[in-house]
Amino acid sequence: MRALVIAVTLASLLAGTAPARAEIKLPPGFTSDVYVTAEGFDASTTRGVRGIPSASTMAFDPDGALYVARTGRRYMGGEVEDIWPVYRFPLGGVRFTPKTERQYFYGPPLPNAQIAAVRGRDLFVTTYDRDRRIGVLYRIADGRAELVAGGTPETGVPALLRQPEGAVADRAGHLYVADRGQAGIVRLDATGRVVDPHWFPVLRPRVLAIDRADRLWIGADGVAEAPWQRGPGEIWCVKPDGTSSLVLRGPVTAGLVFGPGEHPWVADRQNGKIFILTPEGRRVDFASYADGDGPRGIAFAPDTPATRKAGIAGDLFVITIHRGAWPVNAIMRITGPFEEFLRGNVPGP
Repeated sequence: MRALVIAVTLASLLAGTAPARAEIKLPPGFTSDVYVTAEGFDASTTRGVRGIPSASTMAFDPDGALYVARTGRRYMGGEVEDIWPVYRFPLGGVRFTPKTERQYFYGPPLPNAQIAAVRGRDLFVTTYDRDRRIGVLYRIADGRAELVAGGTPETGVPALLRQPEGAVADRAGHLYVADRGQAGIVRLDATGRVVDPHWFPVLRPRVLAIDRADRLWIGADGVAEAPWQRGPGEIWCVKPDGTSSLVLRGPVTAGLVFGPGEHPWVADRQNGKIFILTPEGRRVDFASYADGDGPRGIAFAPDTPATRKAGIAGDLFVITIHRGAWPVNAIMRITGPFEEFLRGNVPGP
């Protein structure tokens, strides 16, 4: 299917001004618009663009609230840690400034926080102390954080989590945590008790998703030491019994979710693509960026009474980064006939 090129100047994409021009290529019938942005967070006086402070992870709850974490300094050395609460944006999207930012903070300030998963109305967040090489998985409910797993171990006992990244829950409530620092996936029960600290070994795992058959999908950076470096990365599929297959090698996955058609949707930041992955490992391109722009985190709004009423049920949301304005990002909303696109381009299961 021939792609429709939607050329968007940064004046409309990020509601600011910039010397470059960005293009997002979407299939016919699809449109994009800015869902969350801000102004006053780009310190450069020459770019003059708008956008929220750099972010890479997000997730929706059943009420349609969107949780977003400011990108922490997980992959870079330095004396400064990024200690912030996560954002909680209401239905309908927002525009904010440094003066109004605080009203969207949710939960306590945490170092290098990342949105890991949402289970019901519980938000799961991972944090990481670089110097001590100790990580934590928190559950945040009603704005209060509760330790689920990790943290400072007893003397002489190795840390359970060293650099936790993504997490996901299966239908039974078991939690799977990608631990980049220990090159593997940790399996926990619904209460956070350790079931297997080395459930599946994989080099530099970062993002996780789970399908209806409880198969765990892993986006790993492979040999790339940081997510902005080129891989080759890897995407693995692991069945509940632990048998696994390498589905695709190449892209360094910035986002991985299940959406329409029960196929994995993948954000490939390095190549500026959003694509669908078939069970045979074939890529079906959906969206393409140009001029060094690219996607980071992606999420589909759940289909619930609240999201249907708001008109966002089933829409795709993408954290978009622009090459010339990387300190700030926009959260884009993509709408269109997803099921029709899948029927015409992606073979059935």
